[in-house]
Amino acid sequence: MRLLLLTVTLVVAPLIARAEEARSSEVNFARDIQPILADQCFSCHGPDEQTREAGLRLDKRNAALHPVESGSIAIIPGKPTESELIRRIESDDPDERMPPADSKKLLTVAQKELLSAWIAQGAVFDELWSFVKPLRADSPAVSNEGWVRTPIDRFIMSRLDKEGMTTAQEATRESLIRRLSLDLTGLPPTLTEIDAFLLDNSDAAYEKVVDRLLASPHFGERMALEWLDAARFADTNGYHLDNGRDMSRWRAWVIDAFNENKPFDQFTIEQLAGDLLPNATLSQQLASGFNRNHMINFEGGAIPAEYHNAYIVDRVNTTATVWLGLTVACAQCHDHKYDPITQREFYGLYAFFNNVPENGLDGNQGNAMPYIRVPDEAQTARLNDLDSQIEALVATTEGDIASIDEAQQAWELSLATPSPTNNDKSVELGTWYAVGPMIHPEGGQRAYKRDLGPEATPVDLAVEYFLADKTYAWKERRDWIDGQIIELQGEQAATYVYRT
Repeated sequence: MRLLLLTVTLVVAPLIARAEEARSSEVNFARDIQPILADQCFSCHGPDEQTREAGLRLDKRNAALHPVESGSIAIIPGKPTESELIRRIESDDPDERMPPADSKKLLTVAQKELLSAWIAQGAVFDELWSFVKPLRADSPAVSNEGWVRTPIDRFIMSRLDKEGMTTAQEATRESLIRRLSLDLTGLPPTLTEIDAFLLDNSDAAYEKVVDRLLASPHFGERMALEWLDAARFADTNGYHLDNGRDMSRWRAWVIDAFNENKPFDQFTIEQLAGDLLPNATLSQQLASGFNRNHMINFEGGAIPAEYHNAYIVDRVNTTATVWLGLTVACAQCHDHKYDPITQREFYGLYAFFNNVPENGLDGNQGNAMPYIRVPDEAQTARLNDLDSQIEALVATTEGDIASIDEAQQAWELSLATPSPTNNDKSVELGTWYAVGPMIHPEGGQRAYKRDLGPEATPVDLAVEYFLADKTYAWKERRDWIDGQIIELQGEQAATYVYRT
């Protein structure tokens, strides 16, 4: 019992603190009120029309301020004592009190005070933070102008003034460079870097350290860490045997994007649809690997279509979480109960991501299809060098080539110049010589497919050839007359002929 009482005390204490704060400060709908309504009221007065009672809906401001079936108004901004909601939660009549007894729900005194203070302050329904347009805040006045060094300092000092607090003692230089280094690179400073900072007495010493750390390749590694987590980056496929896969090139792309300070809109476009951009570069295609970071299964008994669907759903949910700032998983089965996401919109996103020619089961041998091959730095340098060589060679084939033109002209001139060779149209041909038929001992086509000796150049008519214990020699064939058919003897045999 003692432990139970302690637990209840710990849970109620923050609510009491918030209720006390509400009397003197602004009540935040998302932080203070929506959790109460969602837990205590939405089951009967929320977005689900099938379970809604008395025509009262409390998740939308317009509906909550509209008269219900009985004619009463649940919330009248600025007038908690005239609001039916407050009258019901404060009622001693069990037939009127909300939440009703059979719901097994019970509002605490602190929760009632928060609801009353919220209505008194105008019953503002704040939208989810990701739907609220960021606004530039006015620079606040502060009590100690001398402490302010940057515009951010004004907001810190303003909050300290509001809380009646003073600034902490300025950190030592050793602490400052340690914090900077860990924040921007995730690594502690070296002794050399610490000494250099301690010895730098210039007004820009701090800025120099910041610039150096921002220029470090480790800055991109540090900044990419949280993005890789949000993008569900992994070196294995998950599921079953959890075999390895290589997504290191995509990881390097993210790191480089931070180091290059790539604009966030381009950072977004290339990861969601870089491969669909006109004339997409290899880098842009690689960026779309964001969509392939999901787990991949290859278990023999699994159903491919089931996991193909799971991959697409993962892309929808991850994209919404990362870029929309909200979860949409509820809308996979029905319109979202709290956020403005319909089931139709969920499957509109689903259709967008359902265009990858992939298999439901894959990845047993590393990366699952489809994938692209991305060269490393050394390979990229070699490819660039080859491209330059090819470009230079192609350039030599475009237009006139002086050496070829000169040779062409010389040849044409030689044909046009009278000479004994050019004018002598008779050609004296020598006698035919033949060796064979040569039959390969293994038969078949081997006699045709192998060099049996006479193919050597220049031809020496005095040479004899040996094949399968048989000697072959060139023979003069004066009986062969040009213009007549000459029949060569021997089945599947090779006969070599020659004349000068």
